[in-house]
Formats: sequence, structure tokens, C-alpha cells
Amino acid sequence: MRLGVLDVGSNTVHLLVVDAHPGARPLPAHSHKAELRLAELLDGDGAIGPEGVERLVTVVQEALEAAEDKGVEDVLPFATSAVREAANADDVLARVAEETGVRLQVLSGADEARLTFLAARRWFGWSAGKLLVLDIGGGSLEIAYGIDEEPDAAVSLPLGAGRLTASWLPGDPPDPADVRALRRHVRTEIARTVGDFSRHGAPDHVVATSKTFRQLARIAGAARSTEGLYVQRQLTRKALEEWVPKLAAMPAADRAGLPGVSEGRAAQLLAGALVAEGAMDLFGVEELEICPWALREGVILRRLDHLPT
Repeated sequence: MRLGVLDVGSNTVHLLVVDAHPGARPLPAHSHKAELRLAELLDGDGAIGPEGVERLVTVVQEALEAAEDKGVEDVLPFATSAVREAANADDVLARVAEETGVRLQVLSGADEARLTFLAARRWFGWSAGKLLVLDIGGGSLEIAYGIDEEPDAAVSLPLGAGRLTASWLPGDPPDPADVRALRRHVRTEIARTVGDFSRHGAPDHVVATSKTFRQLARIAGAARSTEGLYVQRQLTRKALEEWVPKLAAMPAADRAGLPGVSEGRAAQLLAGALVAEGAMDLFGVEELEICPWALREGVILRRLDHLPT
């Protein structure tokens, strides 16, 4: 069957169309996305403003039209931290449902971490042993650890690259004092969770998902996306530590000129790098591998698991 996953995230609204059936890997057939950066559109009260809601309704409708054009049988719509934590979340969800007919399922942070972990486990397989999975979104950081398909520990922290950029780094390039303050904040938040994971023992394999990690790996020398899904891509802590001060000194326009960095994500890259560096340091990770599958694939896989064979 042809499935569509409609992901209303903190940075983008992304429709991923796949051809899938139980027991087989989902094959991507089409991708339709629009950048909204909802995490940066919250007002002083933490609500998504009228303009943001209007744009959200519009891009959801456009995604539905794209799904119809591609012959999608079923659309799985969900929203993550930007909608989940908005002060007017219920009103936003009601408006989207009224205008488009789409009832967005709001995933909890723990659900995000678990589904992303499932995708990574299926990608790397049982031979990868105990996995530690890191995912930096626009609104949150997810961390999950385990040896099975359901993680033994999973947390979601409000350390998304978009959220942190809007709240902590107003300058372009940012003030060094603001960068230091954000670095302290990030490490304090992550350090509170380390004990919950370390009691399970050291992971056998550390992997990361998300656009932020892919871009950081790319500027550190990893293969470009055009070389395919199956090329192994790593990011070392040493390389990341060398890049953080360089990114901090660059305006967003210069970051957008780096290999693999999109103009829309360039402003967020420093905050994402500080989160990635902090997580790798505090969890004692010297090197991690980029996983091509993430939350959207996890949602698809879970859906397929519940289909009759």
C-alpha cells in the first residue's frame, strides 16, 4: 500500500510518501515539505500567532493535495514539540481539523524518542547491540537507549535548535557571552539525565538522526546526500569541537555557504552544534554514526506492525 506520513514539526511540515507492506522496508516514493519554523513563531505567551496558524493550515492543505496526487491510500498525521507545547495547542489543532479535515496526533516527547529509536533499531538491526540514539529537532532533543525495539530509557528535553536559537542567540553572529550562557544551559539540562542512562551500561553503538546531525556531519567531512542512503557517515566529537567556535564566529549567511547547510537551517546550526557537542561529551561519545531513518520512518514501521499479514 502507499502510505503518507504528515509530520508537523518545529521546523518543517513534511509529507513523506512511501510504498510499504508488512515485512518489507518502506520505499520512499515522494517528499513534499514546507519550512514553517513554528518553534520560532511563538509569541510572548508561548502561543502560535494568527499568521503561524494560517500558514500551518495552508501547508497542511497543500500536503493533502500532494498526497492525493500521488495516490496515497492512508495519511498518518502527527505533530511534535512546537504544537505540543504551544499555549494555544487545542485551538490550533481544532482549526487545522476544521479547515483541512486532518486530526493531528500530538506525540509526546517520550513517544518521539521511542519511535525514533524503533527506526534506528530496524535500520541497524540486532547485531548493533545496545543502541544510544540522539535526535535534535527544532523544538526538542530526544535521547533513547536499549537493546530491544522498545528502549530501556527515553527522554525528551526542550533543547531543539530552533527553540534555543530564538530564545538564547539573538545576534548574528551571536554575542560570545550568549553562546557561553547557552552552552552552560544545554549541558546542565543534559547532565540531569545522564544517570538515567548510565545505569544501563555503555552502548555498543551510538547513532544520531535529524537534519542538524546530518549537516554537522557533512561540514565535518561526511559524504554528501547524493551519494546515497547506504554510505556510512560518522561525526566525531573532535571534529565537532573544532567546528563549534568557527560556527559561533560566523553570521548565518556564511554558515549557509558551508557544504550541506541549507539557508533555512543556517541560523539554527550553532545551537544544534552546542547541543550535539554537549550530548556527546556528557555521554562520553567519541564518534557516532548518522542514521538515515528517524521519526517519520518509526511512525510508518509502527503502522505496518499493526497491519494484518
